[in-house]
Amino acid sequence: MSVIPDPEQLYFENDGEIPNSPLPVLLYRSAFPERGDPGAEWLEESFARHGWTNSWRNGVYPYHHYHTNTHEVLGVYRGSALLHLGGESGAEVEVVAGDVIVLPAGAGHKRLGSTHDFAVVGAYPDGMDPETLKAGELTMEDALEQIRRVPLPQSDPVRGDEGWPGIWK
Repeated sequence: MSVIPDPEQLYFENDGEIPNSPLPVLLYRSAFPERGDPGAEWLEESFARHGWTNSWRNGVYPYHHYHTNTHEVLGVYRGSALLHLGGESGAEVEVVAGDVIVLPAGAGHKRLGSTHDFAVVGAYPDGMDPETLKAGELTMEDALEQIRRVPLPQSDPVRGDEGWPGIWK
């Protein structure tokens, strides 16, 4: 496989509704060449090899949500979508097949629109089972306390032990 480019690093502040994280959302563009079912299989195997398991195939919910107990990786294996990251005050980001998004615990995400065939593989460090929350389902204080307890993953879901960008270490 060719060298994977450094990810874009997107920072989002707590907006009072979505806690977000001091860690950046990482966006790897063109991280893998496979598409369709072979791309999904490649993502599942690659994520698992790097310790990110409990994988699933589907899309992204069409409402703002976040996870307080785990980080999440999403690999786009088919189609494209416009995602809203970071809650209402965040940013709209176009993703296409081949892109991988690493969401730190607390990072808000929502699908605004997509092609009919849009699909991702999602996974979690050490096979965590995510708690999915919408704005207002927990007090901000409780959400932030839970997020603070989430350990950093042992490896990058895309690059493995070769390295997290320094900010995630």
